[in-house]
Amino acid sequence: MKILTIVGARPQFIKAATVSREIRNRSGIREVLVHTGQHFDANMSDLFFQQMEIPKPDYQLGISGGNHGAMTGRMLAAVEDVMIKEKPDWVLIYGDTNSTLAGSLAAAKLHIPVAHVEAGLRSFNMRMPEEINRVLADRISRVLFCPTDQAVRNLEAEGFRNLDVDILKVGDVMLDAALFYQNRSQRPAALPEGFENQEFALATAHRAENTDAPDRLAGIVAGLNGLQRDIPIIMPLHPRTKKQLKSQGLTLNVHVIDPVGYLEMVWLLAHCNLVLTDSGGLQKEARFFHRSLWRRKCSRSDCGLDVKVDIIYNNQKYI
Repeated sequence: MKILTIVGARPQFIKAATVSREIRNRSGIREVLVHTGQHFDANMSDLFFQQMEIPKPDYQLGISGGNHGAMTGRMLAAVEDVMIKEKPDWVLIYGDTNSTLAGSLAAAKLHIPVAHVEAGLRSFNMRMPEEINRVLADRISRVLFCPTDQAVRNLEAEGFRNLDVDILKVGDVMLDAALFYQNRSQRPAALPEGFENQEFALATAHRAENTDAPDRLAGIVAGLNGLQRDIPIIMPLHPRTKKQLKSQGLTLNVHVIDPVGYLEMVWLLAHCNLVLTDSGGLQKEARFFHRSLWRRKCSRSDCGLDVKVDIIYNNQKYI
């Protein structure tokens, strides 16, 4: 059996590390790994493959940047060419990125069955590109690997039991990764001395809805700068966020470091006291390590791009 796996972003590297390791331990299965290039920074791509011992991608497409439609279109054409060449028995996709959608669409057009890891997750906010991606990917997939009971219930509520698909609750592969790599964690070299001996917060921000909206980004910066006065903050800075901070003339008064690999991020999660992030993957990982998360005033009906963001620490509000 030949499985063609599509990855392109940090959370997918983490999930693929767990699943690909199991595939390699099974006889009669060959995996062809395709990296779309959606995360192009070396610390956000190459380093993850090295640290997590993921096999070198068989195909590196180098597709990143641009609007959602343009990026997805280029990925769709490129992964279709790979599928025509490789003729896989299955296509394996992860999560909810543009890489996920492109891989599932290309496979469906070529009548190749799709298996979706992290199926059934919903924010119920169709203004999020990720929600569109995950809903469409689920509808195209033949096998739906769900991480939680709620994910299964979401699919059942949408009528998936009436379709010719397999819905399987398998647990969260990101938890498997966190447990497997926890003992291999590494202190980030750029971390100021002494941080492991005091309380500190870990912050990240990368979503275009936050970084590309001047008012939202300014509010996040103000909140982090205010919180920094009460608890030190370490912030591995995403390239998109760095670019927008410069273009908007905003200054972060926190401890900024370059993006880190997975083993460094696990170390930060294991040692921090508070996590502030717009990353869905990091939110889950924070829970795995029993870390407190920032809170947002957000409900299913009003969680749009204009949602007000609150940063609260020790019952004090910073935005």
